[in-house]
Amino acid sequence: MAERTIEILSPRLANQIAAGEVVERPASVVKELIENSLDAGATRIDIEVEQGGLKLIRVRDNGRGVAKSDLSLALARHATSKVYSLDELEALVSLGFRGEALASVASVSRLNFTSKPASQADAWQVQSQGRDMLTEVTPAAHTDGTSVEVRDLFFNTPARRKFLRTEKTEFSHLEEVIKRQALSRFDVGFSLRHNNRTIHALRPALTITEQQRRIAALLNPDFMLNSILIETERAGLKMTGWVGLPTFSRSSADMQYFFVNGRVVRDRVIAHAVKQAYRDVLFHGRQPCFVLFLELDSLGVDVNVHPTKHEVRFRDQRLVHDFLFSQLHRALAEVRPQLGAEPLVAPELTPTTSGIEAGEFGGQRSLNMADRSAPYSMSSTPSSSLSTGEQVAFYQQLQRPSDLVTERGWQALPQTSQVDIPPLGFAIAQLHGVFILAQSEQGLILVDMHAAHERITYERMKNQYDQQGIQAQPLLVPLKLAVSNREADTAEEFAEVLATFGLELQRSGPEALTVRQIPVYLQQADVEPLVRSVLADFSSHESSDAILAQRNEILSTMACHGSIRANRKLTIPEMNGLLRDMERTERSGQCNHGRPTWTQLSMTELDKLFLRGR
Repeated sequence: MAERTIEILSPRLANQIAAGEVVERPASVVKELIENSLDAGATRIDIEVEQGGLKLIRVRDNGRGVAKSDLSLALARHATSKVYSLDELEALVSLGFRGEALASVASVSRLNFTSKPASQADAWQVQSQGRDMLTEVTPAAHTDGTSVEVRDLFFNTPARRKFLRTEKTEFSHLEEVIKRQALSRFDVGFSLRHNNRTIHALRPALTITEQQRRIAALLNPDFMLNSILIETERAGLKMTGWVGLPTFSRSSADMQYFFVNGRVVRDRVIAHAVKQAYRDVLFHGRQPCFVLFLELDSLGVDVNVHPTKHEVRFRDQRLVHDFLFSQLHRALAEVRPQLGAEPLVAPELTPTTSGIEAGEFGGQRSLNMADRSAPYSMSSTPSSSLSTGEQVAFYQQLQRPSDLVTERGWQALPQTSQVDIPPLGFAIAQLHGVFILAQSEQGLILVDMHAAHERITYERMKNQYDQQGIQAQPLLVPLKLAVSNREADTAEEFAEVLATFGLELQRSGPEALTVRQIPVYLQQADVEPLVRSVLADFSSHESSDAILAQRNEILSTMACHGSIRANRKLTIPEMNGLLRDMERTERSGQCNHGRPTWTQLSMTELDKLFLRGR
């Protein structure tokens, strides 16, 4: 190859190289144009596209506009009105700041930029055809604000067009960009038309109810019916928004929106904190859903990381991570059936076009949530400090007046006013030894008794482990087990760590163990499978530190073995005791593996099933 000299790139080639970073597809163009409109203070943004954005993208706003004297620089590279110094860059508050988006778009399209500030009598426009990028300012007709029209994207770079997908795919990417922007700025109205058909028409959403309606319209009405509102602030960090209940999850991360100072971002610190918060309640392989907004001092976050501005870098990553994890973890822990709070969402929230009313849904979302104890639960259920065996004994000792028990063994419901009915109601029967049926104020509650008791046991063991260590109880008759040589080696190697989990295992031969103590909470458990499962968990780790780091998983395994098994008959008092325990136990809506522990059929749903009222 012949030796070549160094030359300065032509403006056109430099802009086309920059366009490769900024303009990936039509959706990238729309993102940059909407951000410019938002930075200009627009309260209304209208987007019109044709052929997925390849033929036409037109973005019109009512923002401050660009003066005639600045129009010639509007399409120039590294020309911006948003950042004038390094200090301003480090304390950035605008969405755009690089001053290269319009120049990049203009270099690969036919662009028409029209604008009129309120202080200017007439509108003016500047055009660029993407070749030498020569511009000329001419008069135009336009109201206050700006319109940017982009035609024939990548017409002069055919290689780039070959990498684009079908019109439907490109439009779906473009629509996703508009969803993100509409979620980031509730105070701005947005409209979207594709091939002369209206897709979205969103008015400004200033109240919580209006914001919930916008989210339901953009994402899924079911999300708002299965989410909780978060508002928390600490150490200069503020987080607001909605997080989905663990039982409302998806197979992909397509309903996760996180905004930092109004900018939609993807960040590993954020992703890890959210994942950790859901770790204990989400079914394996499922993804949580959320729309969250983090606000902090602009000096605490660097947005100048990538040309697309999708990534940020926090100056104190540990502080941000701990804040997000702790607040989300606490919010999810408090999701349990309680009295005295408003429903998760107002019944009028769901758009009528969906054909679904919030109050008509069954499931966990329709129960009231609050952090308030109820008088009926304190005297009729055992203390959280009781073991599983003690709980059953306690429940069995409850008095059942003979005049309330029929010949079939059914017990009448307590005579009580509506306000005294607990969230999960009162038990009326057991179905096939698996489910508890309860009558609540809203309708019929169905509880998976094993899944529910598993969560209750798990939470109590975690709390006990953190406070004083797992309490153990000696077996009256030590149990001898025939095990593999590896299992015996594991029990011998990790004997001290096993003791912290309430298990005392003594090696009594090359392939033999003697079980002398088990956790108090698990005294009703089948000891042999419990021990084998715990040893299997231990053997998968190479050190005691690794085991302790995974202690929740081990406690979860133990709780599963110590919970009420299927086909075990419970009395009505036992069932009611379990319901009351669920109401005061954190995360009781899901078992340790993320499965729901209960659901509800409302009276409205039951009426529909039987065609009542028709």
